[in-house]
Amino acid sequence: MDFGLKGKVGLAAASSAGIGRAIARALAAEGMDLVICARNESSLRDVQLELEETGSRVRAVPADLTDPAGVEGVVSAAHDTFGRVDVLVTNTGGPPAGPFESHSPGVWDHAVKQNLFSVLNLVRGVLPGMRERRWGRIINVTSIAVKQPSDNLILSNAVRAAVTGFARTLATETAADGITVNNVLPGFTRTDRLK
Repeated sequence: MDFGLKGKVGLAAASSAGIGRAIARALAAEGMDLVICARNESSLRDVQLELEETGSRVRAVPADLTDPAGVEGVVSAAHDTFGRVDVLVTNTGGPPAGPFESHSPGVWDHAVKQNLFSVLNLVRGVLPGMRERRWGRIINVTSIAVKQPSDNLILSNAVRAAVTGFARTLATETAADGITVNNVLPGFTRTDRLK
């Protein structure tokens, strides 16, 4: 399928496994150049080699996106390597399951950093260039739980709903600049995480 993305530059977060890896494959199949990132450097390098076989240029950047410096490093690598980011796909693993009382304030803090602040910081890093070029695509992978919260997933339900609210508002703010902002809401997906 041709989505008109050949020659565009994508940044795909959490690309070393699961849904993130599948997204990176799909973007490479479209002929995009890519910056991919994840914490697992070994798996990330494997994905880089796989994607380069499609003819795409790929920069793999090991990073922890809960750390603003990690996000800054990924965005800087994209700008240094390709000069821009046209398509941003935000994605992270889900926070741990469990009822409210089972999660300490530190666990909540980490979930917010992982699932919300990583998105905000990635968008903050690429949005000025998209506005300047008057074109961009921001796609957030969240969860079907934003429509119908899942039992025992209070952390995920809360932080992913925040991402959805942010994206809906940002879409209105950026539409006049040719930038679209969308959410993808997968349900349970057969990945290594669910095996």
